[in-house]
Amino acid sequence: MTKPSRVSNSQRFIISCFFFIIFLCVLASINEVRFDSLLKFGQCALSYTPNISFIEKTYNTDVTPSAFTSDDIRILIGILTLPDHYHKRHFLRLIYGTQATIGARVDVKFVFCNLTKEDQKVLVALEIMRYDDIIILNCQENMNKGKTYTYFSSLPDMLNDTKAPYPPYHYVMKGDDDSYFRLQSLVDSLIPLPREDLYYGYVIPCPSMDPFVHYMSGMGYLVSWDIVEWLKDTDIPKKHLVGPEDKLFGEWLRDGHRAKNRYNAKWSMYNYPEPPTRCTHELWPDTIAVHMLKNQEKWIRTLNYFNVTQDLKPSKLYHIT
Repeated sequence: MTKPSRVSNSQRFIISCFFFIIFLCVLASINEVRFDSLLKFGQCALSYTPNISFIEKTYNTDVTPSAFTSDDIRILIGILTLPDHYHKRHFLRLIYGTQATIGARVDVKFVFCNLTKEDQKVLVALEIMRYDDIIILNCQENMNKGKTYTYFSSLPDMLNDTKAPYPPYHYVMKGDDDSYFRLQSLVDSLIPLPREDLYYGYVIPCPSMDPFVHYMSGMGYLVSWDIVEWLKDTDIPKKHLVGPEDKLFGEWLRDGHRAKNRYNAKWSMYNYPEPPTRCTHELWPDTIAVHMLKNQEKWIRTLNYFNVTQDLKPSKLYHIT
């Protein structure tokens, strides 16, 4: 009577072990699938992690440094402003930080003279730590007493580096903080132009179309790097530093027999339409720069015209109509 019971117990034990092993195999398979799925999800999430260097380096956009080639143009735009203009700088960071460029690296920096107040030393230092887009010149703050000369002539010592590409920038621009530059349009206009001995901008006087007669408007003018180095080495500007900075700049080039290559960007550069003058016209698509944006209403109208928010992605987090 005991043998059948013993056999039955053995069979039950074997069957139980068999099903337990199957259960472990199934469980392992499920866990493997879950792990693989989790791994794939993690890889997917990592692949969409924001580029932190882009977020912190406000300018030039969604192109990583490795995407640039030796043929790409390197452009420095120095916006001459004042240390206390914090809100204006933050506003302009939005304007230029959301513009992508193809075929060029465009760096926008804010330029002013030595800091003179304790709050500036703290707040500007924080800006530099966060954005790294400020140049502080060794000068007393001024508009028409040599600040522009100090800006250009200081750049070679600041930027020339034996370990970096030469020149550090093919072109350097001086811009006003009431000018709106459309960076891709600027790049497109520069691509066919010489990279040496170039002077580029909006010819003054307003009716003139001849870049060899007078000078380029202070709204924004650009020169090639060889002229920047010449300004550092020559004594010509030092003899004549006081006066309208854009006019003086043209006179330095004339006296030094520089800028044999000149480009008049008129009428892609112009003053805001209102009030109407001989330097203004209506906003139009073929625009490189709009000047005289003296208040927020003019800025908003200009930005709306160029539909700068067209790439805003839809989200459940906000509702903008």
